[in-house]
Amino acid sequence: MKQNQGGFTLIELVMVIVILGVLAAVALPKFVDLKSDAQLASLQGYAGALASANAINYGGCAIKGQVVTAGKCIKVAKCSDLGAALSPAITLTTTAVCTQPFLTADTASTTNGTDVTCTLNYGSGALCASAGTATYSATGAAN
Repeated sequence: MKQNQGGFTLIELVMVIVILGVLAAVALPKFVDLKSDAQLASLQGYAGALASANAINYGGCAIKGQVVTAGKCIKVAKCSDLGAALSPAITLTTTAVCTQPFLTADTASTTNGTDVTCTLNYGSGALCASAGTATYSATGAAN
């Protein structure tokens, strides 16, 4: 009685391993750079939140006659002031760091109703990859 054994030959197994290796070599570079994409998306989210906070603050200040009022109108004299309008508040500085957004320059916005464009960066220097930049507007509000 002849017994048929089922299974894969060594050549078949080696070919499957080679094919999987080629697929991994082709697909791996697409997944390696996800960190910078995530940081850029985070940066754009911060810029969007700051732009929204600016619009809400400007409306609140218009209703209150440009008078600083807790929870309604904050004084916006420079780009970093809008971080306090978010909940939780964020601190924006011009110091380059790898772990959070920072401002290119803390541009002054001293005239009520005047917009200045503020540029956020994420990552800088040799030790961290730059994810890019995003912009938002800060409107001078409150006296």
